Amino acid sequence: MTRPWNFSAGPSALPLEVLEQAAAEMTDWHGCGMSVMEMSHRGKQFMQIRDEAEADLRELLGVPDDYEVMFMQGGATAENAIVPMNLLGRAGSGRADYVLAGIWSNKSHKEAQRYGDIAVAASSGEAAQIDGRQQQAWTWFPEPQTWRVRADAAYVHVCSNETIGGVEFADWPDMAALGAADVPLVVDASSHFLSRPIDFSKAALVYAGAQKNAGPAGVTVVIARRDMIGHALPMCPSAFDYTNVAKNQSMFNTPPTYAIYIAGLVFKWIKRQGGVQALERANIAKAAELYASLDGSQFYRALVHPRWRSRMNAPFFLADESLNADFLAESQAAGLLQLKGHKSVGGMRASIYNAMPLEGVRALINFMQDFERRHG
Repeated sequence: MTRPWNFSAGPSALPLEVLEQAAAEMTDWHGCGMSVMEMSHRGKQFMQIRDEAEADLRELLGVPDDYEVMFMQGGATAENAIVPMNLLGRAGSGRADYVLAGIWSNKSHKEAQRYGDIAVAASSGEAAQIDGRQQQAWTWFPEPQTWRVRADAAYVHVCSNETIGGVEFADWPDMAALGAADVPLVVDASSHFLSRPIDFSKAALVYAGAQKNAGPAGVTVVIARRDMIGHALPMCPSAFDYTNVAKNQSMFNTPPTYAIYIAGLVFKWIKRQGGVQALERANIAKAAELYASLDGSQFYRALVHPRWRSRMNAPFFLADESLNADFLAESQAAGLLQLKGHKSVGGMRASIYNAMPLEGVRALINFMQDFERRHG
């Protein structure tokens, strides 16, 4: 039976090879007589799994030696609290600045306000004229030169890919060039993590929920420069204190063992594809075909400014939204799943993460063109 194409925004499609390997190893991992689900997290078998996962991730992203790699629980939503509780003590001011470009960065900002003096450095929450185009709120990203970063801020936070709005910010700034050399950049990279290289010279801390490109829901990757660790507020729970997590190799408490195992399989799959650089080339090609199809139609509308269109999450709208229910019913019948847009914005959304091949994107394009011919 042919598998359908899963365009879910997360938890998202995993590579079929990974699922098949996990199924084969489910009851007996490498002849040890145990499922990974049953292993002690301190036993030699799981320690091998964890160590290989970290080593492969470091290799894939070129993580510098002075950065810790931590596998944590709670997803990126929990990091909205864990980050300020760990970092607000860094500069002694209790201050941090946030760049707002969509729903997730707004959630991060709102949560951080519980723990300190949190300001808005910039926002795309208003309509704007950009490159001769009238852009709606949350369909563009504030240029770094417009950010208002306080000199004594412990960090400045951005969400570099807004999953719901489809806004991607990939050209991270050098904070020194913005006149804020002492303010480190913290990035929620959840929705495009492992889809493109990361320049760690520009980001002091990067975090990502795994359930887009890196594995299943349940594990969150935090990659932090070591000087960012050791500044936790007294209120920070010990299990979420980066000092404890790093010192204990992500095993201060029982980690999400099976999610780490699956993530490790995904990392090895990425290496077999040629690494992050090869996947980036594939992702560029997939997104280019999808957006070209949208731009060539009067039946569909893509609202995000082309300069900040996400390669991973492509929201679009039907010009006649009375056809939304028919579009979703017919697309599902055609084996194209999870295309409904987020409830907060409506419309449609195609998430085309690493595990989605070009063949799947072309199947979606063909369906959309056929639907337009029949209903346009």
